[in-house]
Amino acid sequence: MRQYEELCFAPVPDYPADRIRRLRARHRLSQAVLAEALNTSLSTVRQWEIGAKRPSGPSLKLLDLLDRKGLVGLR
Repeated sequence: MRQYEELCFAPVPDYPADRIRRLRARHRLSQAVLAEALNTSLSTVRQWEIGAKRPSGPSLKLLDLLDRKGLVGLR
């Protein structure tokens, strides 16, 4: 059971609009650079930041990696 628990991934937190803006500001990234780093479009990042859309799936996981490890974690 211990081995199973070690292999389990921690749940990815939610990233609402204000948290994405703060994350981007903390790493001093423009919306365009964040979009490039996450392999998504600039309009998607804009929509996340105004709350029209919410990140999900791989984008959510990449935001979590950026939050925890910085840009180095996305390489």
